[in-house]
Amino acid sequence: MGIRRVVTGHDAQGKSVFVRDESVAALELPLFPGWQFFDIWGGDSTPRFPDGGELPTAATYFPPLHGFRFTFSTIPPVDTPPAEGVDEVEGLAEVERALPGMMSHLEADGMHTTDSIDFEVVISGKVYLQLDGGEERLLLPGDTVVQNGTRHVWRNPGPEPCLLAVVMIGAHRVKD
Repeated sequence: MGIRRVVTGHDAQGKSVFVRDESVAALELPLFPGWQFFDIWGGDSTPRFPDGGELPTAATYFPPLHGFRFTFSTIPPVDTPPAEGVDEVEGLAEVERALPGMMSHLEADGMHTTDSIDFEVVISGKVYLQLDGGEERLLLPGDTVVQNGTRHVWRNPGPEPCLLAVVMIGAHRVKD
């Protein structure tokens, strides 16, 4: 599926204008065979208007407090074979360059926790969302999730890839 990004902004007189209309290429990394990441829009601070529709600064994959991200992710079936011949050290370095900070959140089994509230919509395919206690829900096209900073993992039972639309908003986690 092709992903198209259309962006609006304001001209010098404050009038609404289209400033971008472009395809967003899938980011595919050898360390994550079958996964695709589409970076649509994100920033590390609250937007201010009017603006010219410039791409905001987003330093890390997951948003900081007051930051936001809008992405699409393709999750492959669990039986997708691992990529052969991938140098793990170089693979990890490539992930860090492409998706800064992601690996520091991922556990070996894919479980992860972020300081964000995430809004997720299944566009196609199916996927299980599993929480840290083992409880899970099967999600189908049109199903939505409001994820409140919980520890979780995604698992696609297959046989088709699952496409998720995701909005992440940086949140404050109270620490004891």
